Amino acid sequence: MQSRAELSPDLRRRFRSGRAALDLVHTGGEGELAVWEIVHTAADLRRWISVILELDDLDAEESDLPALRALRTAITHAAYGLAAGKPLQPKDIAALNKAAAEPPLIPRLHADGTVGYASPTARAALSTLARDAIGLFASPLADRIRVCAADDCGLLFVDTSRPGRRRWCSMERCGNLTKVRKYRETT
Repeated sequence: MQSRAELSPDLRRRFRSGRAALDLVHTGGEGELAVWEIVHTAADLRRWISVILELDDLDAEESDLPALRALRTAITHAAYGLAAGKPLQPKDIAALNKAAAEPPLIPRLHADGTVGYASPTARAALSTLARDAIGLFASPLADRIRVCAADDCGLLFVDTSRPGRRRWCSMERCGNLTKVRKYRETT
């Protein structure tokens, strides 16, 4: 398994939203998000779901790709909608519930205190991600789903700051670049 720390900085920032379900959104999608697509094959699905959920090994088939895309689309629509103050749509709710109805990953505690999963499959991983999305969208944190304020970003994140006024997905990148641009405009 490739860890998040081993990813290039540009890829690593996609997976810092604060929730695994939102990290799935950042693997690409349809329409405007197609340019960010990184899941084309079962091997890609294995790699990126393993990164998002920190799995050592994942069994995935080409036939799992439509289920991933359906779930990712539902989470994408719901999250961007909630960030814009819109209610959840019935079509997205149905897709989330369908994916969550599958058996989820089964955690196992290892002797060294780490967690692994018993025979992880793509469908179980997608169910786990759907359950994470349901938990997020049904919680008070749903009101804290944000879209990065940087003009050239648009990544989702959960604002867990105490005042609830976080604007950027990452202060190290987007926040800093925005502040540098503003400073240069004034000098």
